Amino acid sequence: MKLNKTTLCLALTLASSYSTTVMANDIATALSNGKATVDLNLRYENVDQDNALKTASALTLHTRLSYATGEVNGFSSLVEFEDSRNVLGIDDYNNTLGKNTDHSVIADPESTEVDQMLLQYKQESFTAKLGRQVITMDNHRFVGHVGWRQDRQTFDGITFDYNASENLSFKYGYITQRNRIFADGKDIDSKDHLFNAAYKTQAGTISAYSYLLEVDNNSDNALDTYGIRFNGATQFDKQKITFAFDYAIQDADASSTSYSSNYLLAEVGTTVSGLGFKVGYELLGSDDGMYGFSTPLATLHKFNGWSDQFLATPKEGLSDIYVSIGGKAVGGKWAVIYHNFNADEASDTVDDFGSEINAVYTKKFSKHYTAGIKFSAYSAGDPATGKVDTDKLWLWVNAKF
Repeated sequence: MKLNKTTLCLALTLASSYSTTVMANDIATALSNGKATVDLNLRYENVDQDNALKTASALTLHTRLSYATGEVNGFSSLVEFEDSRNVLGIDDYNNTLGKNTDHSVIADPESTEVDQMLLQYKQESFTAKLGRQVITMDNHRFVGHVGWRQDRQTFDGITFDYNASENLSFKYGYITQRNRIFADGKDIDSKDHLFNAAYKTQAGTISAYSYLLEVDNNSDNALDTYGIRFNGATQFDKQKITFAFDYAIQDADASSTSYSSNYLLAEVGTTVSGLGFKVGYELLGSDDGMYGFSTPLATLHKFNGWSDQFLATPKEGLSDIYVSIGGKAVGGKWAVIYHNFNADEASDTVDDFGSEINAVYTKKFSKHYTAGIKFSAYSAGDPATGKVDTDKLWLWVNAKF
């Protein structure tokens, strides 16, 4: 359960300054007015691939305990602990940490760690957070918490949020450590700068962003992304139409080599007779078949199919055309999604990256409980892509108090 040294020193310094500005009774009041929460997630996952790896099965229990203090003179704090355990001996899977490497991967290793530990200052339209924290930007495509996994992603650093007006807001974050989903051992020291500005219009929200990423390992590895996003809704002949458009350019440095690639998202949706329809096109471009557009801080499971075939973009890039339909049934919600994958820069052997069908059903029970079932079936394309047919199944029950 390590915290980045730089972040920890900053947090302790600010905490010390803060403690000298308030009386002991104010601190006691903040603690007594705090709120404790518990999040429990019991999940079964099964992965079956058409290769030499054995079918993987995992039953894991995720426990998150949180305590947020009350506010004193604009200051408050949050402490959150997270634990993921195998249950009932169902642990036949490659957990990404060297266990059962002859099985397919399920990225839920056993771990116990500090999920969040931060000091917050909030005054009118300004908020600052220092320490380990959840950071998300826009739709999680570039910065997200990977909340689907049992050990979600957080970051060590400092963030500032400023609402200049009712419609205009600015965000900045500096990250010194990326706390990934693979337990403490695979966390990454970094020097990341995150900039995001958003302006709300009657038609939707326009966001401009710049994410300047660098792994702190004394090598040339800068990954700079600049983009603009517009999402919202409009009326067309009394029919509500939702839309999203996103475009970004990326420059990547790797040792003595540099690459440049583009990103594009275009999506439109509507609802008819209680059924939601959506069609979209996402392109993670390639630089002449040598480098694919990268989003290392994203909630990757949310994009390009739930079987997680494209957590790393192929060097040929990736084109994803998808359609979805969803609605309500038996008191719950359901959705079915189809993806068709192709290369951006095709070669003689790599062009078709296959297709995938996703399906999910979730239902809430009373105030505190949610249950769900989710399935993905990936069909591989050209053999040279290295992909194989993959089926994944999840069953889960979640409780929040």
